[in-house]
Amino acid sequence: MGAAQDPNSPVVHLPAGRLRGATEGGVTVFRRVPYAAPPVGGLRWRPAQPRTGWSGTRDATADGPSAPQPYTEGGDPILGGHGSPPFDDDCLTLNLWTPSADDAGRPVLVWIHGGGFVSGSGSLPNYSGEAFARNGDLVVVSINYRIGPLGYLYFGADGAPGAEESGNFWLTDQVAALRWVHDHIAHFGGDPDRITVAGQSGGAVSIAALAGHPDAQGLFRRAILQSPPLGLHIPTPAEYLPRTGAYLRLAGARDVDGLRALSWPQLIEAAQGLFGETTRWGHWPTPFLPVRDGVTLHRHPARTLLYDAAADIDVMVGWTRDEATFGFALDEGYATATRDQVVERIAESFPDRAAEVYGAYEKERAGARPVDVLMDLISDELFRVPCVELAEARAELGRPVWAYEFDFPTPALQGRLAATHCLELPFVFGDFATWSHAPFLSGIDPEVRAGLGHAMHQAWIAFVRTGDPNHPDLPVWERYAAPSRTTLRFDAVTAAVEDPVGVSRRLHHRASP
Repeated sequence: MGAAQDPNSPVVHLPAGRLRGATEGGVTVFRRVPYAAPPVGGLRWRPAQPRTGWSGTRDATADGPSAPQPYTEGGDPILGGHGSPPFDDDCLTLNLWTPSADDAGRPVLVWIHGGGFVSGSGSLPNYSGEAFARNGDLVVVSINYRIGPLGYLYFGADGAPGAEESGNFWLTDQVAALRWVHDHIAHFGGDPDRITVAGQSGGAVSIAALAGHPDAQGLFRRAILQSPPLGLHIPTPAEYLPRTGAYLRLAGARDVDGLRALSWPQLIEAAQGLFGETTRWGHWPTPFLPVRDGVTLHRHPARTLLYDAAADIDVMVGWTRDEATFGFALDEGYATATRDQVVERIAESFPDRAAEVYGAYEKERAGARPVDVLMDLISDELFRVPCVELAEARAELGRPVWAYEFDFPTPALQGRLAATHCLELPFVFGDFATWSHAPFLSGIDPEVRAGLGHAMHQAWIAFVRTGDPNHPDLPVWERYAAPSRTTLRFDAVTAAVEDPVGVSRRLHHRASP
């Protein structure tokens, strides 16, 4: 008998109706739980709207569709299959894992997936909350939200007839999900006053944006930002509208109403064309971006965690040592880059001293080739230096912040990836079986993998539970603060180090965000 018909399956009574879940791996799981109305038809490119209830008992034992996105059978050569059918517009649902749907008041972890603003899913097996729920006695929630053109297009007040003045529909989805969690998590054994929001890459940018959103105030207490690309330029409406115009042209539509008449596969096909029109050599491709619309997002997300609204939020922020290799190291066009090409790219950021900056990077990495210098530059610009600047600024204001660097290099793919973007994820989630399809884990010593995974998984649990990531199997991890700038370096041997990004921090000498 299936879980939906099993009279012993867990049932939760919510104001909207009853949910029937399942028991998996010793924890209770509820899937495809709706937190907002389906953003279809006239609700496309509108802020998230409340979801009406349902009659009877809703089956919550199977995953819902992921947000529409590009899909290649077999996935990419680094992550393997990343996202799988079905996809659908009706994607505003969440999955939830709990030791028991009781009144225990456990700490809550909400996961926001990344994916370059165009891919990913909270329903991926990779992001199962089972291990966190079981090992940490936590309630874990993973959300789906609109991505790509459905989440990130911006039309503006005059951009197209029938459009909202606001943009960032992805952000309205996330606020709605957080509100749902805050209002309902007690039914699942969670404490609404002890919610931690965690995310990686684009998901970590989301968390920074949520920290400054007026409707998200008080909805979470702690934040974990894994590899946030805070160095991205976040466009103003005037800067974004030409991109929207290019997308309309590629989609063959005159305005937002024309786009609403298209199927989501047609919208995704047009998005692929926008990749080609917006990609620049030596820059991470981002056809879709958040927009500083002045309604949902007033300032760069890197700044939001510095303001009073976020003063009491405990923050953990970190990066991988070789972030950029994820996007470039397997591309032969970059592997054969020349010194002149890289110096020319550096000149875009350092117009008056490109050769000097090249030399500084070359000196920091023994035997550095031009592509190595480029990878370090991109990693610094997008990830490492902005993360350190965030930690510096919060520490200077006396606000809690912990910093880490993931330094463990994978031997997979001839070692070309090193400690690449996303590599920390399986170690954090503590369940390597759900990542067994990922090529970038190939060849890692099982004993080293288990030890590093334990160290990271338990640190995340400790932070969610207490706001302090220290646990007995870690070296002492102090809060980030000058002059020591203590950062925990996760590697085969994990250690607390002082100012590991100091050379880059001084080289870029940016003002605090």
